[in-house]
This record gives sequence, structure tokens and C-alpha cells, in this order.
Amino acid sequence: MKKYWFVFYHTDLLLEKTDDGGYTIPFQEEPPTIIGQQTIIHNITPLKNYEVKTYYIEGPINNNKYEMCGLRASYNKLPTHLYLKAGKCEEILYWDSTTQYCGVCGGKMKLHTDISKKCEKCGKEIWPQLATAIIVLIHNKDKVLLVHANNFKGNYYGLVAGFVETGETLEQAVIREVTEETGLKIKNLKYYGSQPWPYPCGLMVGFYAEYESGEIKLQRSELGAGGWFTKDNLPAIPEKLSIARKLIDNWIENFNQI
Repeated sequence: MKKYWFVFYHTDLLLEKTDDGGYTIPFQEEPPTIIGQQTIIHNITPLKNYEVKTYYIEGPINNNKYEMCGLRASYNKLPTHLYLKAGKCEEILYWDSTTQYCGVCGGKMKLHTDISKKCEKCGKEIWPQLATAIIVLIHNKDKVLLVHANNFKGNYYGLVAGFVETGETLEQAVIREVTEETGLKIKNLKYYGSQPWPYPCGLMVGFYAEYESGEIKLQRSELGAGGWFTKDNLPAIPEKLSIARKLIDNWIENFNQI
């Protein structure tokens, strides 16, 4: 029976070229590459009724049939359902590669189920871990707060975001991050949605919030620039694959109702 094969070299994904000039994921009975003796093929949750497999290869493949592509860039080449499944595959591969040894006794970790490992020495079990982060669009009437984080690779502006700390609710994390990074007070916090963020293993949880009070005082260790913008005078903003862009686009279309 045919299967989907998500094949990675580091963080680059193997894409199969289609006759119409597009791209897809190899869909066939056998692996699309040679399988090394040390290669581990992971089982991933099925896509519709078809099995999904993923594994690493030792070198890139580029020829008339296949092309390597960064996972983030594959968003613009693959149907959404394949891009999302590729993200899950990459997260499992990353987890496997970074959990080779037990953190308790140093023993060898061995796959126990498709999403768990057990130490061969002491029996400790582990599962893939998610780094949960919040992201929030703060609006003040017809203006939105946009910031440029120091770790952005580009000149675009995005939204206030940060990781949830232990002992926090999502809402508390939003309020803390906004206070720390901008000095502002917010109100009317509303949940928007969430997004897997496999770079390398995150979950982004999006919110809207209304400005309440305060002057912008940027946390310079995190943010290089920031300010209020109207929808007709926006700087460069994040690409469409991100929940940041979805929050901004939705605000532009419905800002009188948010």
C-alpha cells in the first residue's frame, strides 16, 4: 500500500516535482531513497487513511525528480495539509535526535512507542515536549502595536510574543510579556487560535488584547523597535504561514469588531 514519505536532510525536506511544475511529498509503497543500516524510520499519525513515515538521510538529493527545500519555505510549495504533516515529522525527528541518552542515568534511550522512549538501563520514559509560547495583537482603536524583535531575520515587524513559564496560565503569560516588553497595560484579552510551530518544537497560542494605558517602553534586550500603526500605514509584516500574520490580517479585515 502506498505511503507518504517525509524525508529530511537536517531541516530540509525532500519534495517530489510534479508534471505541472508544482511539488508534493513522495507517495509510494517503498522509501524514495536508499535506507542506511542506522536509519530509523518513524511512524507518524496517518494522513487520511494513508500511513506516514519519516526519516533522516545523510546527504541532500537534487535531481530531475526531487528537490530539497527548507521546511519553512515548503509552506509556499505544498498543500497546507502536507506542510503541517511535514512539521510534525520534523518535530519527531528533532526529538529523537536530541534524546539519545537518559537524563537520569545516562543510559541509552530506545523507542518504546511511536511517541515515547524508555531508558534501557533505568526504565525512565520520555515523550516529545512542546515549548508553548503566546503571541498577542494589541490594538488601540484604529491602531495596532507592531514590534521588531532582535532575533528577527529580516526588517519586518511582528507582534509581542514569548514563552509561557512554569506555573503560569496562558493569560498570565500574555500580561507578563506585554508588561516586560512594552510597559503597557492591556484589557479585554481574547483567545484567537493556536498553531503548531515546528522550529523546532513549539506551539503558538494567539490572542487579541485592547490597549488600556501606559507609554511604550521597549525592553531593548528583546525588541529593537516598535510603535503604533494604522492598517493603511503598516511596515513589512510576517509571512502568511505564521499565526502572527493571521492575527494581523484578521484585524485589518475586522478591526471594528475585535
